[in-house]
Amino acid sequence: MFGNLSALPADPILGLLAKYRLDENPNKIDLGVGVYKNEAGHTAILDCVKTAEKFRFDNEDTKVYIGPTGSALFNDKMTELVFGEHRVISENRVRTVSTPGGTGALRVAAEFIRSCKPGATIWVSDPTWANHTGLFQASGLTVKTYPYYDFENKNLKFAEMKAAIANVASDDVVLFHACCHNPSGMDLNQQQWQEMVELAKEKGFTPLIDMAYQGFGDGLNEDAYGVRLMADSVDEMILASSCSKNFGLYRERIGACSIIGKDSTVTDIANSVLLSVVRCIYSMPPAHGAAIVETILDSAELTTQWHQELAEMRNRINGNRQLLVDKLSEQGVSRDFNFITEQKGMFSFLGITPEQVQLLQDEFSIYMVGSSRMSIAGIANSNVDYLAKSIAKVL
Repeated sequence: MFGNLSALPADPILGLLAKYRLDENPNKIDLGVGVYKNEAGHTAILDCVKTAEKFRFDNEDTKVYIGPTGSALFNDKMTELVFGEHRVISENRVRTVSTPGGTGALRVAAEFIRSCKPGATIWVSDPTWANHTGLFQASGLTVKTYPYYDFENKNLKFAEMKAAIANVASDDVVLFHACCHNPSGMDLNQQQWQEMVELAKEKGFTPLIDMAYQGFGDGLNEDAYGVRLMADSVDEMILASSCSKNFGLYRERIGACSIIGKDSTVTDIANSVLLSVVRCIYSMPPAHGAAIVETILDSAELTTQWHQELAEMRNRINGNRQLLVDKLSEQGVSRDFNFITEQKGMFSFLGITPEQVQLLQDEFSIYMVGSSRMSIAGIANSNVDYLAKSIAKVL
């Protein structure tokens, strides 16, 4: 059986990381991998997480299964974090299950959509996170794209986006990024979210919102604006959320999938299907990451500490955007890079050619994806001058 297989190409970002690790240039810079790094280039464990872990180690007394839904406390706390004091909670219209990371949440959502309509069409932004297409297709969904990022003008193709989504069928699904769009960093503003919500109400399609970076854009509540507005306006929607970035729990693989129905009865029925999907994919979710998150969110002291640490990460990323733009200006670069400061979250397209990206790698040991998508967290005071000089030389 295995003899009929053909080797598949390696993930380009993972391949980039392997090259970076083998590079002996002391000035090398990794702008490829999408994880938060501090000024020293290290992805440290948050202090609030360390405290919560100690509490868990001191108090955990069993390793028994926690059931397909995961921890009830985690699910409740994640629902509150995402939706706030929203009426879908008071109306008992939302159900949340724990999942193995945000990717697991998306796969559960995809399989749930297939249960609702085999072969359903899901629309994703162009561009979108590289793994979206693969995991949706693996679930048997048809993937189509709507216009989103204007590479030439460094802004949104909002008119084209709106026109495309206006033609989506009522039994299709449309994927939106809640905030910190990956890979462009260009988010919908509040007015644009309102227009998307009006389209969802008018056309009847099902919104699936991917919320991987809550708190990394403008703030926890600000980043949830589109999610909460959509939930306030449609009868049905799906949300995939992740704790990898905002809690720094990358390797713990904990996220959540939430569904909203027209009323509690419809939602209960949908939830039974969702749990069947979970049972057939991984049966039970991991417990450790959920225990950390629920411990933090169930403690006023730890929640305050988490808000402070999250703000430090967010402010550092936003500061790096302005820092790079300023340093490019100091190097005499005439091209306007101010669009970088208008974007949100971990990523931005630098807007250079694949050949220039390769030149940065070959001659200066600066690693980013061929599309010129760079991870803003990889920039630091210690490397930004070298980075700006190298970009200036390539330009």
